[in-house]
Amino acid sequence: MSLRIKKLTPNAIIPTRGSGGAVGYDLYSTDSVVVPPTHRALIGTGIAMVLPNGVYGRVAPRSGLAVKHGIQVGAGVVDPDYTGEVKVVLFNHGDKDFEVKKGIVWLNSSWRDVRHPKLRKLVQLRTLREARVVLDPRVPKSIELVTVPQ
Repeated sequence: MSLRIKKLTPNAIIPTRGSGGAVGYDLYSTDSVVVPPTHRALIGTGIAMVLPNGVYGRVAPRSGLAVKHGIQVGAGVVDPDYTGEVKVVLFNHGDKDFEVKKGIVWLNSSWRDVRHPKLRKLVQLRTLREARVVLDPRVPKSIELVTVPQ
């Protein structure tokens, strides 16, 4: 499996892994932006990518930024058919300005398998206490809710 990356700007940095055990790839900002408390900003990475078949990208805040500064990510899914610049919405839930500096690691990205189960229309949806999941061996990856006997 390979992830193909294209630099869209000369100052873009190709994502890297912080260690051999890291799940995510670090993303780097091509913008210098100050995000005031209770505000959001769209931050560019200067890269585009071609994802492997059956995979989508997931962008998440670094845990230290979330804990120390209240930084969260909005719209963190990179669809497999999206080939434009990867940009990320950052929310500042902290009480101080948050400065995004050009070339600094500020997000993690990871790649996950895409699965599209067959959808089955139900007439009534029971509560979890009244239901259990039954896998129908005749229909792969289907889910049906049934009443659990008392």
